[in-house]
Amino acid sequence: MTSVELSGKAALVTGASRGIGYGVAEAFVARGDRVCITGRNEDALKEAVERLGPDRVIYAVGKAHDEAHQAAAVERTMEAFGRVDYLVNNAGTNPVFGPIADLDLNVARKVFETNVVSALGFAQRTWHAWQKDNGGAIVNIASVAGLSPSPFIGAYGVSKAAMINLTVQLAHEFAPKVRVNAIAPAVVKTKFATALYEGREEEAAAAYPLGRLGVPSDIGGAAAFLTSGQSDWVTGQTLVVDGGIFLNAGTG
Repeated sequence: MTSVELSGKAALVTGASRGIGYGVAEAFVARGDRVCITGRNEDALKEAVERLGPDRVIYAVGKAHDEAHQAAAVERTMEAFGRVDYLVNNAGTNPVFGPIADLDLNVARKVFETNVVSALGFAQRTWHAWQKDNGGAIVNIASVAGLSPSPFIGAYGVSKAAMINLTVQLAHEFAPKVRVNAIAPAVVKTKFATALYEGREEEAAAAYPLGRLGVPSDIGGAAAFLTSGQSDWVTGQTLVVDGGIFLNAGTG
């Protein structure tokens, strides 16, 4: 992978030591971008860098909602690569499973702080550090949970709906220099989503017209498209990547 010719572009991908974020970073490296990945676990980040290619990839460790970490990650990207063309806001949390009627409001605040406010913080910082004057693209990883009722993961769904609206707000404000879009995946086979399919993957996959759950590279490909010249006239949109699951809406 590291033998690919450099593109001259650089990206910051949050929450990318594994799962969807790793899949996005992998897609970017494959096309020649240099990438800074973030996450909370330094050992996991180091392992990801080794797999992706230490000549192309660096990391910044910290919690996504920590403003000092946001500043440090953008600064590290700028120091290492001299630019930050693309931002992918993937870091997220979903610490509860149950009815929203009984949700601890402190947990709700944590979900919004990590899933929405941190995305805004990273967007602000990349805008001021590079994109305001030089252009670029932002991709927010939302969820189909933000587009319809999401039983038992209501707070997560509401936060992803907010992220989708944040996307259109940023797209409007950052145009014409920066394009801002979102991706709304259905269930992707990651550690984060294990509770939604573990022990019943075949049953879960049967509900999808395309016959399988998503994998991180599905989202990596979509993010690569939304940060490429092929999507130069696309902004403020949410690309649903769901294996066709929404085709079943209303057919039950």
